[in-house]
Amino acid sequence: MMQTEKRWLKSVLKEATVTEVKMPWARGARRGEMIARRRALSEQTKSARA
Repeated sequence: MMQTEKRWLKSVLKEATVTEVKMPWARGARRGEMIARRRALSEQTKSARA
C-alpha cells in the first residue's frame, strides 16, 4: 500500500526551513541591559522600604 503525502505537510516543512526564530537566550546585549535596569530598580525599592 502506497502512502500519500499531504500537501499541507509539504508546505509546513517548506516554511519550517525558511523561518528564522530568535531564541530568548540569543537576544544579546539588549536583554542584558534590560535585566540590569530591572535589578537596579528592584534594589532601589528594597532600600526605600527599609
